[in-house]
Amino acid sequence: MMMAKIVEIFHSIQGEGKYLGVPQVFVRFFECNIHCSWCDTPHSIGDTTRHFKEYSLEQLALEIKKHWPGSHSISLTGGEPLVQADFIAQLLGVLQNLRMTSYLETNGILPNELSKVIDRVDIVSMDLKLPSSTQCGPFWKEHEEFIQIAKRKDLFLKVVVSNKTTIEDLQQAVDLVARSAPDVPFILQPNFFDMKEGVIDRCVEFQKVCLKRLSDVRIVPQVHKFMKLR
Repeated sequence: MMMAKIVEIFHSIQGEGKYLGVPQVFVRFFECNIHCSWCDTPHSIGDTTRHFKEYSLEQLALEIKKHWPGSHSISLTGGEPLVQADFIAQLLGVLQNLRMTSYLETNGILPNELSKVIDRVDIVSMDLKLPSSTQCGPFWKEHEEFIQIAKRKDLFLKVVVSNKTTIEDLQQAVDLVARSAPDVPFILQPNFFDMKEGVIDRCVEFQKVCLKRLSDVRIVPQVHKFMKLR
C-alpha cells in the first residue's frame, strides 16, 4: 500500500500569491529536494526534526473531508510535494471525484514529477528559486521546463526577494518568463525576515524592472504571518 509522509493537515487562509485570503485545507508533505536559506518551514524539510505521520490514500482523504467545509481548495504544500509525486497523482484523482479544487505549491524544479500529476491539478503556485536568494541552485533549465508543462493550467509564479537577491538573478528570471509565459502573474514576495531591512523598497524597484517585459507583476507579502496564522 502506498503511503505518504505528512507533517500536518489544517484549515487556514492562503497567505501568499494570487489566491491571497481564500480559505484552504493545507496538506503539508514532508521533505524537500532543496534547502533554501530562508525556509520558513524547516520542520517540513527534515533539517530540524523528522516528525511526520504516514497516511494511506483513504486515511488522508478522510482527514481532508473533515477540514473541507467552507474551503476554496486543497493546498498541497511542503516541503516539496512533488518529492511524493506518485502518491499525489492518486490523491488528485480522489480530489477530482470529490469535486475539490487542487492547489499545488511547488519549488518548480521537478518537471518530470510534474508531468505525472499535471492533468489532474487545477492551480499551480510555482516558485522561481533565485540562487542569490536561496543560496542554492541555479535551476534555470528546470524552471523553464516546468513552466512549459504548468502553463496550460491556472499558473502563477512567485519570487522571494531577500536583501541578498541580485538584480542579475532577477533579470535572468524575467528573461526566462518573458520567453515562456509573459502573461502569467509574476509575484514578488518580500522575505518576511528582511521586512525591517528595506526589502520592500527593493521589491518596488524590482517591480519596475519586471514590468518592462512582463504584463502582470505584483508585490504580495506573506499576509498570514502578520495575522499570526499558520
